[in-house]
Amino acid sequence: MLFRKALLGCTLLTAPLTPAYAQEGPPDGSTPEQKAAIAADPAYQPMHLTLTNLPKAGKPVPLFNGRDLSGWDSWLGYTVPATTYGTPSSEPIGLNHDTYGVFKVVKEDGAPAIYSSGKLFGGLITKQPYRNYHLRLQFKWGPGHWMPMPRNNGVVYHSHGNYGAFFGTWMSGVEFEIVPHSVGMLLTVGDAKGTHSFTTVDWRVGAKVEVAHDPAIIYPGRRYMPGGKLAPVQFPAYNVDAGTDAEKPLGQWNTLDLYVYGDNSIHVVNGVPVMAANALTTKDEKTGKVIPLTAGRIQLQSEGAETYFRNITLQPIDHLPTITRKP
Repeated sequence: MLFRKALLGCTLLTAPLTPAYAQEGPPDGSTPEQKAAIAADPAYQPMHLTLTNLPKAGKPVPLFNGRDLSGWDSWLGYTVPATTYGTPSSEPIGLNHDTYGVFKVVKEDGAPAIYSSGKLFGGLITKQPYRNYHLRLQFKWGPGHWMPMPRNNGVVYHSHGNYGAFFGTWMSGVEFEIVPHSVGMLLTVGDAKGTHSFTTVDWRVGAKVEVAHDPAIIYPGRRYMPGGKLAPVQFPAYNVDAGTDAEKPLGQWNTLDLYVYGDNSIHVVNGVPVMAANALTTKDEKTGKVIPLTAGRIQLQSEGAETYFRNITLQPIDHLPTITRKP
């Protein structure tokens, strides 16, 4: 889920933003608080990165059996996705009521795949939580592009708490973003229960990433860059873009690798490490105390465009690989 204020008026509300709502939309760098959050970021410099010290590969455990969606739950948001970040007139569709075929098993390129229609917003969620693992999957975009917004999807890991906590649609967690030219971006997904304003969301999930400033991308204009400023990933700067664009052309399969160990994670796109985060945190449900976020369920999103997922496997690991800069 990548939020752009310029898009909310035409794609999510189907009408121009009212002045009041415009102030409550996603940050765009227009306020003193938003400017101060990124003021000391160093300039971005492209780097060629690789992985070394890979954890020993064990036998992969398939999360998708190729036949059906056993082992997964579905949660769907609103019947009119355009109201997700506005004021919905109905309740979310909810848990395991996917009569719309948003998620289903199909054959694509001669092999079984999970189809995510994008027509309704929601998530396909593993029934079990996981920790200390290497997740590998492949995705590709389908031809359907249902809303006048950029193609969008994602894998939300360490998902926890209530279903639909974020604007009635997704569980809280950390997102491995899937959006053209930014695959591997990291976002923190909070809890928006009882609010329709980005400024009053409980941004309960946090992370730290080494960042640098790239003026060519949307606010907060941050990319992952080893050796950059170690910055918190929290409101108003709750996303960091991938260090480089490693996505293949539209219609081709991409391989994503996610390594998580303890409260750390690494995002890899087609063999290229594009993100590393540490100090992943959330809030304890009972006490509200900030605690390490080290485990959770895995969500595959549906968000405005057809997407296929296949070859979804998980391996336990005992350490993270090392990201090394190529000479």
